[in-house]
Formats: sequence, structure tokens, C-alpha cells
Amino acid sequence: MTASPGSASALTEDDTDALTIGRRIRQLRTARAMTLEDLASAVDRAPSQLSMIETGKREPKLTLLQAIARALGVGIDALLEGEPLDERSAVEIALERAMKGQTFRALGIEPFRIGKTVPTDALKALLALHSEIDRLKDERAATPEEARRANVELRHLMRSQNNYFADLEATAGEILAAVRHPGGPLTQRTASEIAAYLGFTLHYAPDLPQTTRSVADLANGRLYLSSRVPAKGDARTAVLQALSSRMLGHAEPRSYAEFLRQRVETNYLTGALLMPEAHVAPALKDAKQRRAISIEDLRDAYSVSYETAAHRFTNLATEHLDISVHFLKVHESGTITKAYENDDVNFPTDRLGAIEGQMCCRRWTSRVVFDEDDRFNPYYQYTDTGNGTYWCTARVEASSEGLHSVSVGVRFDDTRWFVGRDTTNRGVSNHSVEACCRRAPADLEERWREHSWPNVKTPRTLLATLPTGAFPGVDTTDVYEFLEAHAPR
Repeated sequence: MTASPGSASALTEDDTDALTIGRRIRQLRTARAMTLEDLASAVDRAPSQLSMIETGKREPKLTLLQAIARALGVGIDALLEGEPLDERSAVEIALERAMKGQTFRALGIEPFRIGKTVPTDALKALLALHSEIDRLKDERAATPEEARRANVELRHLMRSQNNYFADLEATAGEILAAVRHPGGPLTQRTASEIAAYLGFTLHYAPDLPQTTRSVADLANGRLYLSSRVPAKGDARTAVLQALSSRMLGHAEPRSYAEFLRQRVETNYLTGALLMPEAHVAPALKDAKQRRAISIEDLRDAYSVSYETAAHRFTNLATEHLDISVHFLKVHESGTITKAYENDDVNFPTDRLGAIEGQMCCRRWTSRVVFDEDDRFNPYYQYTDTGNGTYWCTARVEASSEGLHSVSVGVRFDDTRWFVGRDTTNRGVSNHSVEACCRRAPADLEERWREHSWPNVKTPRTLLATLPTGAFPGVDTTDVYEFLEAHAPR
């Protein structure tokens, strides 16, 4: 993850080292009752030069560092430690970094020398104010437009890597090897073993905060999940999603973009644990050789949801099968809620390039499937577009927000590898052209345009900002009260 330009971590490593080394030199010098002039004389340098080193404005050369270490009676390693020696030094370094950042500059506050007489509490108060200003700036930036921009950037990253993340696959492999998972469906017992391996015990509570899926008590190694698992829920998924953040070392997100990235990484790692690459990839290669690739078979083999199987297929299809794919999740209202493509399919986008939130073409497989009475078997369709012909397989699944369709598709040339390629269902979609389906037929428009007035069901986030906080939408007061009530005494 990259730090925001205004954050302390946006400084270079050299800046950080210089500040820390300088504070360690000054602290060791004062502990030995040496003046700046005494140390300067001992190393044959001007006091002003050493002053710049101690304040982090100049990085000393190795030969000078060695001379300073000898004068202070310590080894050079004592000066090169990454952390300052005491709390005061840590606070001073943090404030000096903050003063070099964008927030102070934007407020017109010039960096000032932190004197010995300035109370530590005053420095802490300045740091707290700086942190709160940054938080408020991030909160104001968390608008629907900002969310769409972050989502577009993340989708471009996923596309550039063919939705395959080798580091996350490696992490999943290491965890599964540690608990000696033999392959095949990952059981609830194995999920519990993974929790134990990571130092957590599982606890099911009826009063889990409504804004959360799980809550981890890091101090006591306890993972809380709801005891009210929905009828169609998967207990393994909730456990693995919670643990994935710990496996990946996620810290509190500093921006909505980082929050979104962490969520994608968590879902990816969960899928990689439920459907290990080492077992799924050979099975997919075999299915391709037999021209019998099927998302349903993948779902059934690993006892996961159709959506999980479809997602996992997009992770591995290009990397292991050399097949470009696209994925869509569409609400029954026609709104696209999730999307991915690396096969150049022409999804509708807004001016920012965001796909999510756009209306899916009525003639696309993801919309047509809602009109099918047969919900037991998958629906297949070829769709002719201005960008070529695509084949898709789709299913309708229920969720707490209503019905959704989940579809996976490929270009016509790759259809030969899939079950369902012999379908006679066909459609024509030109959703980049207004007349395709976003505009009513001419006779209907002429008859009703001047004689109708729909009362729009406005999305609640249309005019409001996104839910605020480090974890958008989570009521942290509820979380802290819950942990306090359930913590072991």
C-alpha cells in the first residue's frame, strides 16, 4: 500500500533515518553530560555541523558516524537502530515528519525548532490535532465519486495482473501446508485449525454488532462471529475472511482506496484457501483438455457458492488456461454491482470509467437470465456486440439485498472449451448505442413521454457521503462495547 502524500510515511527512508540517527546521537550525548561543543571537539567538526546532524537536516557519512560512536563510547549499531531511545524522541521525530508533510504546508504553518523546554504533552497535542485534520480531510473526500475513482483504479490493477495475485496464492499455500490440508473441499474443522494456527479461538455470539461480519479481539486472541448464520450462509467464509486480514498484516486503512484494496485482498485470499490453486489449476487444465470447463462443476467440487467459484475461475483462467474472461454481478433491478474483464468486453461506464452502478443491457445474459423459469440449470447465451461475439454462463442467486445474477463469459473463440457451448440462445447488445435498450422504443416514447411522471426511488448515497470512519459503515462504539462485554475477565 502506498502512503498518502500528506502522511508521515510519505517521507523517504533517508529522511526517516536521518531524523532517528540524529535524535539517538543527541540523547546519548546528553546522557553523558556532553555539550554539543564537547562532541564536536572530540570528532574534529564544527558544532553547527553536528547540530544539523542531530536535528536530522543532514545525513552523516559513515566515517563521521564511526567517530561519533567512539566519542560516545558505543558501537555504531547503537546509532543505526531503527527506533529512538525514549518516548520524547519518538514524539519529536513524529512531529518533525508531520511538519514536513502536506497538511502543515496547506495550513501555512512553517516548520519550527522543537526546543527542550517544549512540554512533551504539547507535542502530543499537536500530533493529535494533525491526525484529526487528516482524518477530517479523508472523511470529506469519501464521496461516491471518490469511491468510484478508487474502484476504477483497483479494477485497472486487477486487469493488469489478469486478476491473479501470486503473493496471495503463496500465502494461501503456506497456511494450508501448515495445517496439512490434503486438498479438496476445506472443512469447517480445517477453518478452525487455521484459526488456532494463527492464535485465535472462535466464539459465536448472538449480539455481534449489526455493522460487522466478525470482530477480532487481538489482545486476547478471540474471533467473534454471529451465532445467527443465515440459512444460505457459509460459516467457513466468515471465519476465513476475518482471519485473512490477520494473515496479510492489514493495518487500519488510511483511505477509502486502501480500505477497498484490503477488502479485495481478503476476499481473494479467502477464495484461495477454499479452492487451493495447487488443486484447482490441474483440474481446470484437465477440463480444458476435455473441453468441459464448467463453473457448476467447480462449485460442486469445492462446496462453495456459485459466485465464489466464478470469482476463483477469473483468478486462474488467464494465468493457467490462457483464457481471457469477464465477470458480472447484476442486481435484479439491472444495476451492475461487481465487474471484471480482461477480454475487452464493452461494459457500460460513467465518465470516470466506473462500471459498478451502471445499468446492464437488458439483452445481455446477466439480465436475460432473470426471465428464465429454470433456476436449477445454468443459463447460456451468445451475445453479438459491436466488439465481437461473447458467450456467457449465468445463474441467479438470492442475497440479503434481493436477487443477483452472476455470470462468467469469454470471447467466441474460447467458447469451445466450455460446457454449454452448444446453446441456441442468442442476443444482440449494442449498449454503447443509446437506442439499444436505454431508450424506449419510439412508439412507446411518443405515446407516454408527455403523460407519465415516475416517482424516483433515490439511492440514499446519491447526495450523501459514504459512511465515514476508518472502516466505512462500522459503528466503532458498538464494536468496543461488544469487546468490553465479551472479553475474558
